[in-house]
Amino acid sequence: MSHRIENVITTFKAHRKKSWWQSENGKSDVYLQLDLEAEFHFTHLIMTFKTFRPAAMLIERSADFGRTWQVYRYFAFDCESTFPGISPGPLHKVDDVICESRYSDIEPSTEGEVIYRVLDPAIQIEDPYSPNIQNQLKITNLRLNFTKLHTLGDNLLDSRTEIKEKYYYAIYELVVRGNCFCYGHASECAPIDGIRNDIEGMVHGRCVCKHNTKGLNCEQCDDFYNDLPWRPAEGRNTNACKKCNCNGHSNQCHFDMAVYLATGNVSGGVCDNCLHNTMGRNCETCKPFYYQDPTRDIRDPGVCVACDCDPDGSLNGGICDGHDDPSLRMISGQCRCKDNIEGARCDKCKAGFFGLSASDPRGCQPCKCDPRGTVSGSSQCDPVSGDCFCKRLVTGHSCNQCLPEHWALSHDASGCRGCDCDVGGATDNQCSMETGQCHCRSHMIGRQCNQVESSYFFMALDHYIYEAENAKLGQGSAFEEREYQPGRPVSWTGTGFARAPEGGTLEFAINNIPYSMEYDVLLRYELQMPRDWEEVRVMVIRPGPIPTSSPCGNTIPADDLLTVSLPSGARFVVLSQPVCLEKGVSYKLRVELIRYTDRNSIITSTNAFVLVDSIALLPRYSSLEMFTAGDPASVARKQSYERYRCHETAKSVSRPQMSEVCAKLITSMSALINNGALPCECDPQGSLSSECDVRGGQCRCRPNISGRRCDKCAPGAYGFGPSGCKLCECSLEGSQSRFCDQYSGQCPCRAGAFGQRCDGCQSGHWGFPNCRPCECNGHADECHQRTGACINCRSNTAGDKCDRCANGYYGNPALGLGSPCRPCPCPEGPNSGRHFAASCYQDNRNKQVVCNCNQGYTGPRCDECAPGYYGDPSKPGGRCQPCRCSNNIDLSDPEACDKRTGQCLKCLYNTEGPDCGVCKSSYYGDASRRNCRKCTCNFLGTERSQCLSRDDCVCQRATGQCQCLPHVIGQTCDHCAPNYWNLASGRGCEPCGCDPNNAYTSACNEFTGQCQCRVGFGGKTCKDCQENHWGDPRVLCRACDCDPRGIESSQCNRVTGHCVCQQGVSGVRCDQCARGFSGTFPDCKPCHQCFGDWDRIVQDLATRTKALTDRAKELQTTGLTRAFERRFKELEDMLAQVRDIVNARNATAEAVTTLMGMIEDLRAQIGETTDTLNQLEGDLTAVQDSNYEASNALSTLEREAKELNLNSDQLNRQLDILKNSNFLGAYDSIRASYNKSRDAEHRANRSTTDIPSTVSQSADTRKKTERLIAQKRDDFNRKNAANKRTLTDLNAKAQNLDIKKINEKVCGAPGDAPCVDSPCGGAGCRDDEGKRHCGGLNCKGAVAVANNALDRSKHAEKELDKAMGVVEELFKQVADAKTKAQEAKDKAQAALEKASDTKNKLDHSNNDLRDLIKQIREFLMQEGADPDSIEAVANRVLELSIPASPRQIQHLADEIKDRVKSLSNVDAILEQTQNDVRKAEQLLLDAKKARNKAEGVKSTTESVKKALNDAGRAQAAAEKAIQKARNDIGLTQNRLAQIQSETTARERDLNDAMDRLGDLGRQIEALKTKRANNSLDAARAEETATMARDKANEAKEILDGELSDKYRTVQGLMDNKAKTMQDAKQKAERLRDEAKELLKDAQDKLQRLAELEKDYEENQKVLEGKARQLDGLEDKMKAILNAINKQIQIYNTCQ
Repeated sequence: MSHRIENVITTFKAHRKKSWWQSENGKSDVYLQLDLEAEFHFTHLIMTFKTFRPAAMLIERSADFGRTWQVYRYFAFDCESTFPGISPGPLHKVDDVICESRYSDIEPSTEGEVIYRVLDPAIQIEDPYSPNIQNQLKITNLRLNFTKLHTLGDNLLDSRTEIKEKYYYAIYELVVRGNCFCYGHASECAPIDGIRNDIEGMVHGRCVCKHNTKGLNCEQCDDFYNDLPWRPAEGRNTNACKKCNCNGHSNQCHFDMAVYLATGNVSGGVCDNCLHNTMGRNCETCKPFYYQDPTRDIRDPGVCVACDCDPDGSLNGGICDGHDDPSLRMISGQCRCKDNIEGARCDKCKAGFFGLSASDPRGCQPCKCDPRGTVSGSSQCDPVSGDCFCKRLVTGHSCNQCLPEHWALSHDASGCRGCDCDVGGATDNQCSMETGQCHCRSHMIGRQCNQVESSYFFMALDHYIYEAENAKLGQGSAFEEREYQPGRPVSWTGTGFARAPEGGTLEFAINNIPYSMEYDVLLRYELQMPRDWEEVRVMVIRPGPIPTSSPCGNTIPADDLLTVSLPSGARFVVLSQPVCLEKGVSYKLRVELIRYTDRNSIITSTNAFVLVDSIALLPRYSSLEMFTAGDPASVARKQSYERYRCHETAKSVSRPQMSEVCAKLITSMSALINNGALPCECDPQGSLSSECDVRGGQCRCRPNISGRRCDKCAPGAYGFGPSGCKLCECSLEGSQSRFCDQYSGQCPCRAGAFGQRCDGCQSGHWGFPNCRPCECNGHADECHQRTGACINCRSNTAGDKCDRCANGYYGNPALGLGSPCRPCPCPEGPNSGRHFAASCYQDNRNKQVVCNCNQGYTGPRCDECAPGYYGDPSKPGGRCQPCRCSNNIDLSDPEACDKRTGQCLKCLYNTEGPDCGVCKSSYYGDASRRNCRKCTCNFLGTERSQCLSRDDCVCQRATGQCQCLPHVIGQTCDHCAPNYWNLASGRGCEPCGCDPNNAYTSACNEFTGQCQCRVGFGGKTCKDCQENHWGDPRVLCRACDCDPRGIESSQCNRVTGHCVCQQGVSGVRCDQCARGFSGTFPDCKPCHQCFGDWDRIVQDLATRTKALTDRAKELQTTGLTRAFERRFKELEDMLAQVRDIVNARNATAEAVTTLMGMIEDLRAQIGETTDTLNQLEGDLTAVQDSNYEASNALSTLEREAKELNLNSDQLNRQLDILKNSNFLGAYDSIRASYNKSRDAEHRANRSTTDIPSTVSQSADTRKKTERLIAQKRDDFNRKNAANKRTLTDLNAKAQNLDIKKINEKVCGAPGDAPCVDSPCGGAGCRDDEGKRHCGGLNCKGAVAVANNALDRSKHAEKELDKAMGVVEELFKQVADAKTKAQEAKDKAQAALEKASDTKNKLDHSNNDLRDLIKQIREFLMQEGADPDSIEAVANRVLELSIPASPRQIQHLADEIKDRVKSLSNVDAILEQTQNDVRKAEQLLLDAKKARNKAEGVKSTTESVKKALNDAGRAQAAAEKAIQKARNDIGLTQNRLAQIQSETTARERDLNDAMDRLGDLGRQIEALKTKRANNSLDAARAEETATMARDKANEAKEILDGELSDKYRTVQGLMDNKAKTMQDAKQKAERLRDEAKELLKDAQDKLQRLAELEKDYEENQKVLEGKARQLDGLEDKMKAILNAINKQIQIYNTCQ
């Protein structure tokens, strides 16, 4: 016998209990460990012990080959003491660790088991493939740890070792269940390398992997299958590993999770060790210094080609673009040049650079020229010296400085701009060359000194204003203040006017003249007389004589005395002559109102007066040098000042908007006159900020503050301060004027008026302005000023006259009449904290105090809670609160809720619960809204356990959802789930059972179960043959062979093939007349009616015969079992006895006597039986007669049944129509009506039968009402008496009411006038037609205003309708314009493309032309150039004309016209183009004439050539240069010939070039003439040639500079236009794409609609066929019945 652990591994053999494992004796801590060769799925463990089971043990597992361990389960006899802190259970999750005691008991002493399941079957597992479950099952090691032995207790009595060694662990068998762990990627496991395969019962751990996986447990993807992350298989989803895509350039890859997530969980494979010069995740790109050949496939080994780039001139040592990418402007194989390098291989410098070098990071060095100041505009320089060519207004070696009075070195044609300093704001026209900043006057800013600093302003022309209220007034004159009217423009300055009579004077002090010059005097006034004021004299009083050397030295005394008249229709007048005033001198201006004469008026001169507002000094523009200097700028300023009438803007107080021209000129005048800008000086208290209006200096004032500086209150306001001024608001009735004291705000009051605004009575009085004492019964000192209502009544009184007690008090507080007001005892006073009444009163009869309780309180002293409320108001702090019953109780029922606790007792509206907050059972809804409704569950679709009856089912109380039978859905369980039908079965819906191969879908008709069959199949579940066929569709389907003339339906019997015949037709093919019909088929006619009668009789007899036959067969089988069974039995017994006696040969006399007796008895019984049978026969005859009568009645019923059948057919057809139209809607409607009717019936029944019912509740309510009436009668009588007294008082007050004011406000006329005399009507007035009369024409009441507003609104509505019509028309026009704009856009796009081509060609031509000019210049700069060379160069220059003939130019203009015909201003462009063409033709002729003249003087030039011997050295160089120039000119002409169109700007540039060439020709002509006149003087000739060369260079420079600058301007315009067109093109493309998507979507939907329509038509046809089949079922049944009857008749006639 062996005790090794191997013996416990069970093999389920018969002798397995003969071996076991036994532990060391006396040792408690023992463990068994199973080390598995790989990962396994462990499911459960069973241990059978030979000894006691352990008193404590635990099962552990490891999933990492013993590195870490986790406990599966603890087992202990006493879990709490052995394993403290471990939960005893039960399990809630499969991975919970608990301690279990059921397997640790001491019994049984042997063969006890310990069972452990990893996944407890009691816990439902939703996803067995989840990582949590998989991890719970996975093990590599299993350890059984025994920690405590069970003993019998003797070890506690005897501690000897031999006692302990009696106990040990012993196990018979150990069962470990599980399987190899392959994550679902293998179906079998094989031995691991080195493990034997012949060990019996051994489970191996190496998975035979599938799905492109590998590893012991298929835990990783196979090599080169790493495109997706490894995942375990999940059900039918294998999650197989996917092969990497390396485009044939690698066979190694790995998985990258970051790449996988970046691709949206599509691909995560990354290729390794890419070949053929490729790289990338999929080896899809080329390595650096290689590019992808676009003509080869990406899988081609030669797809990557080496780059061909100059390493010195290209970036990164010669790396080229690896592939084509238009979005990044990458071209496969394209070299990336350094910044200053160009060329396909990056092997030459760009224009404007020199010195190609590999060490230079930019490749070439740039020219040192400032491109803004050079004539070429491209910063080109000499490749050797770097010399630059400056523009006209530019100077400096590098062309980087402007000439004096110029700045802003730029790309303009002249290079720099003028300073253009403001004539007034700047001291001169000098500015900074870098910034252009001029030299500004004081507080002037801006580059041109035309702006002011913050908190400074430009003055207006009328800035120097002198108010009349500040002038010295003569006798009879007075100051008249005027208040501003909100919302109305102000027509005066200052605070008011000086009222001056005829002969009056005003003297103004002037001491702030800013600039010595002439000023226009502006007089502002208001003339309130009917005629003009005839004569006003204005005198300038100077402080002394005027020095002749002063600016006003030419002024004579007569200039200071002016006369003017005041027009009555004007507000201002300007004196006819200006006055000369000097800076720093004080003056007085005296205004004398000499005479007002009006011969046509009765008003005498003593009453004439004028309101003088102010005078203003307007600077006269003709006295300023900026307008009179005589230069073009000053003349232009003067013309603009006069043209825009800038002088007129300052005359009126309410002036119009100033034009920008005038604003600019006045700004300059202000800066010049004031030597800069003026400070705002805004008052810090009266203004919102220190900033003021730049034009005029008006500060932003606080409310009710005026003045330019916001330094005083406006007229009619007072209290100047940081928050503004307050309005005086003086009462019109109580004050003498609208103006108040500037500091206190006190208005000047009339007699009897009091208060700051003079708008009230003194204290204790009311009724302003007729003040009278207050009437308050001695309980108040003050009352309301307007109404007389007393304020702050004392002694607990209230009311307008303190004539009644306040709420909570009772008594009669009238002065000298009543009693004082005492607190209401309800139950205590108002301030006691226990006062629960709104008011109270004392009954005059019994002097009892009656309380008017608050809501929720009742009782004589309001010390009880009213019905619907609970609480204990008798306790201190007690209150009555509403019962929280969700508003579902009867608030008048005292028993509806508990008055102490508030518990709801009688819930209403089908609610229940402690707070009536939920609906009753069988009801649902929101109890808080009283909408608990009866559950309307469909009995057929609802679980029977949820229904007490067909009409009473339980649903969810919140939603009303019923508990449906299987496969039934809907809130009321009223229809089947998809793919189910037959709700009427009452057992739930049945599966459609549609054949998945023969039906279109798995859905069927919800009521009939009919599936939608494919072509070739039919039947209910599409398992039969198609329509009009029969047989087995799996074997052979045959067509129905029916005679179409006699069939009822084209479909024959699907099993037998028998046709369905019409009435009167029979036969298998329905091709012969049926029984009961005569004639030749198909003309089968019914037999006479008698045939039908006899036929029915025969059929009845046949039926009865058949019944009797069946009864006879039954009797043969079972015997007689009814009334005669007993008697027949007796007869049979007696006959048997007789037979026995007769058969007995030795019969005795006694036996014979007995026999005879029995015979007699038999005869008697037979007689009785015969009589009974005769009686039965009579009864049978009567029954036959009755049967005959019944047959006749049945015939009648049959005829009626036929009629009913016809009606039924019609109804069936109508029903089919309903079914085909909307049978579900009809069914739902019928069902809803039925449910409503059923509910109404139940409610009506319950209202009379149930207890409690509505009737019984009504009776109870009636009784409660009677009790309440009896209880409340006294209270009601008291309150009624009080209400009567109140009504009496109100009636008395109503009698005193006056509706006069109401009528005036509503109808517009006094209400006390009779209706007949009142044109506006009033209360109670009616017109002739009996209608109410209120308001009317010229009435200003609310009714008239409302009617006028209604009319205006209707008129506005009409106008809006018209406007909407106009808007719609405009919308149409906009749509048309949009269409035209689209067309114009397309045309402009074409023109843009053409212009782009032209621009590119012109760029090449200009570059070639620059090279040519450069070479010519080098030639002319050389010393010793001979005359022949000069002449040749001059001729070549003359030949540089427009590269086209006049006819070609005309053709070019026509083509340009065609190209730009859709552009704006086309006609003007074409006219200008034609003029330019004519000029170009004329210039071309002039150039040719100049060339002829040059050829004429060639002989003279030859003599000069002999004198210039030193020029021979340059001959060879000149010839080479000329040859090169000819080649370049030829190339230039070839390139210019490719230009097909030019813009107008380009033509103007070419015309300018021709002008320059003409000048050059004339200069050369003068040079040659000069040479001819001085042919003998070689030096003079040489000097003349040098001059010609210099002028040619100058012409060339001017030509290059202006041409390049203008070309750059045109290029900028074209670029902007191209950008605009490109944006428009992109927008159009987006709109086009959106339109395409919309069109595609619409087409898809139309196609889908067409498919649905087709399906609908097919279904309609099928339904029609089914309907026809249903219509024929009854006739078919009749035909079958007739055939059966016929067979019965045949059988009846058989002999």
